Amino acid sequence: MPYVFLIAAIAFEVFATSMLKSTEGFSRLWPTVACLAGYTVSFLALSQAVKEVPVGVAYAVWSGLGTAAIVAIGAAFLGEPITLVKVAGIGLIVAGVVILNLGGAAH
Repeated sequence: MPYVFLIAAIAFEVFATSMLKSTEGFSRLWPTVACLAGYTVSFLALSQAVKEVPVGVAYAVWSGLGTAAIVAIGAAFLGEPITLVKVAGIGLIVAGVVILNLGGAAH
């Protein structure tokens, strides 16, 4: 069950972050409400996940997969370019998450 909370936390964080641009600096009410609600639910779900998943591992997975998803969303829907540097950066993030998970499983 803790990984269900972690996946939910990632999904809501990605939703909230993808809403940031449409808030126009938090000057538009409904996109701002949606963004803040997404972050709230994300942190609530993350707080449930870390009851059983080590906080370092949970945060690495949450932030790493969230970052990778936002880069993909930016490229697919916001017209942001995918560069070799971005691909390499995402690769390093994924490698770091994998290494942390392998290290967390050993203890």
